Amino acid sequence: MGTYQCLKEGGVGEIKEKKSRFIATLRPVTTEEEATAFINETKKKYWDAKHNCSAFVIGRNSELTRCSDDGEPAGTAGRPMLEVLTGAGLTDVCVVVTRYFGGVLLGTGGLIRAYQAAVKEGLANAKIVKRMPGTVYSVQADYSNAGRLQNLFGREEVIVSDSSYGADVIFTIVLLPETEEATLKKIADATDGVAVVSKQGETEVEVPVRTPK
Repeated sequence: MGTYQCLKEGGVGEIKEKKSRFIATLRPVTTEEEATAFINETKKKYWDAKHNCSAFVIGRNSELTRCSDDGEPAGTAGRPMLEVLTGAGLTDVCVVVTRYFGGVLLGTGGLIRAYQAAVKEGLANAKIVKRMPGTVYSVQADYSNAGRLQNLFGREEVIVSDSSYGADVIFTIVLLPETEEATLKKIADATDGVAVVSKQGETEVEVPVRTPK
């Protein structure tokens, strides 16, 4: 279970370049079939546009990539769009950039810059998250130590997924690999070693990277 970045929510962004409109629409996808359906859906929506260029990246290790210039000069749309996605470290994402031609030719360099700028604008309006492995622990303590643990969890931004109150207080927490060892030591120190900590298993943690502007 590795760390990767993807879209939590899609986004739409638009730029104008020498009277041409470039509309970027992004959506989370996890299969080639989902990406193809989204591309076709967007083409249907913008049926009157001159071009609907596309690119997608799928798989935790970006195993599957595809791109299309959709009638633009080869290498001026799909590939540059794909490079923005991979350059941002994103996967499980598809983007379609719709172009309404404004009557002015942009040239090869102009097209590349415009399509990339449109994708970046769309990404700025999307919600991006990082997904990474985490370890689930239960932490059992008496009430006299529960407050210390709550303060510790808040200070260290520990993910508390559940808590139950009976004879003792039991917290269910998720620790990230880079802070796991240090946090376990802090739990022991905060409770003078009386808290009972037991590993429950592995999970995947979702951490916001950027929310829409």
